[in-house]
Amino acid sequence: MLKSAIVKKLNFQIGQMLMVGVGSYELTRAELKICQSYNFGGFILFSRNCCDPTQIHFLCRSLSTSTGNLPFIAIDAEGGSVHRLPMPFTHFPAAALVGKTGNPDLAFRVGRAVAAELTLLGINLNFAPVLDVNSNAENPIIGDRAFGATPDQVAAMALPWSEGLSSSGIIPCGKHFPGHGNTDTDSHLDLPLVAKSLTALHAVELQPFLHACRSRIPALMTAHVVFPAFEEEFPATLSSRIVTGVLRQELGYEGVVFSDDMEMKAITGHFDAEQAAVSAVRAGINVLLYCHDLTKAAGIVELLCREARHDSQLRARIEESTARIDKLK
Repeated sequence: MLKSAIVKKLNFQIGQMLMVGVGSYELTRAELKICQSYNFGGFILFSRNCCDPTQIHFLCRSLSTSTGNLPFIAIDAEGGSVHRLPMPFTHFPAAALVGKTGNPDLAFRVGRAVAAELTLLGINLNFAPVLDVNSNAENPIIGDRAFGATPDQVAAMALPWSEGLSSSGIIPCGKHFPGHGNTDTDSHLDLPLVAKSLTALHAVELQPFLHACRSRIPALMTAHVVFPAFEEEFPATLSSRIVTGVLRQELGYEGVVFSDDMEMKAITGHFDAEQAAVSAVRAGINVLLYCHDLTKAAGIVELLCREARHDSQLRARIEESTARIDKLK
């Protein structure tokens, strides 16, 4: 049996490995109680959380004091169609428009401008830039969110954009590893599959991520996409072969790895939700996103606590994850 002090530490560590969403413009009493009980490591904001500058700033302050450790406060601020903040905040152009200029200095300045507005609100992490290559014209979910249709174009523009974020104090998180650009399915709605060879994946999808790893981007997000060349059974988020084997070992990545939203249909429509959470942690995911159902996130913390108490390998994964999280924070 693990001693009570170790169990208490383990529970706190697991809470730090979850990023959650809340329902509206301010924390309800019920939400605050759950956040205080489970010590979530981060929060993600959506349009439903953003009314005006004063309200957003107050919500961010409330979130930052709702847990026992400094939380990540994140948003998807890509520009273009993925834009959460209301007027008077700037609606920045889509990545594809920035990419078409071929001007890395402009990309840097756009990233810096995005960061300047996020910093004012108390946000500290942006789930951007998109490092996917827009190589499939029928892709329903990436399109102009990508900086270009070739890996060189994406790397040349996305990385300066990312550095612009960092220069103004925002943590960039590149997505969606190992690449969502060639899918013909929206992973919010179903489980996509990319049936490309290893050679083709390394030549196109992996190239921007390789450059990002070499540039030491501090965070990456995985894709809920199956790549049979790597792993036939599981999407990247649940695959040790992809997260640990390819990203950590082959590409040498040392930063924090976030999952995409674990409540998306690519996961919930094909896998048991609880088992998926355990599989993701075993695969090497450091932070799990639960963007909609706070009680579900609390249940996942309890599940992982139960599993980890009698599984030393899972505990080792948790120790590794919390060390990476603490270093980034």
